[in-house]
Amino acid sequence: MSAIGRRKRRKLKSEINVVPYIDVMLVLLIIFMVTAPLLTLSFEVELPRSNAKALESKQDPIVVSVREDGQLSLKLSDEKQPTAMSAEEMQARLGGIVAQDKTVRVIVAADRAVAYEKVVAAMDVLKRANVEKVGLATDAQ
Repeated sequence: MSAIGRRKRRKLKSEINVVPYIDVMLVLLIIFMVTAPLLTLSFEVELPRSNAKALESKQDPIVVSVREDGQLSLKLSDEKQPTAMSAEEMQARLGGIVAQDKTVRVIVAADRAVAYEKVVAAMDVLKRANVEKVGLATDAQ
């Protein structure tokens, strides 16, 4: 009994040994580093050749500006300053321009403070003038 009495009771450790977890993590990292390049699938594609050139428009677009109060102005490509006009005048003028050249480009420019309904009203004027190519620019000065 004396041998049993001399033996000390071990206390339980509440610490986690993380060394095996680090070893497993490093092995998985190496496996993923080796297999990742093999997982990318690629194949050759023979694309058709074309001699088409990019479309270049030497003509500057027409700019329709919308002010905060809803006033419309029109700046043609050969003018320096925009001309203020009513919606009816703009529709008639743009209608005549589109009748001569269907490929004319028109950009609607509006500041971010302009109400959305006023920009839509300007685009409606362009629609009534039969303008087909319309772009939108914001924060215009």
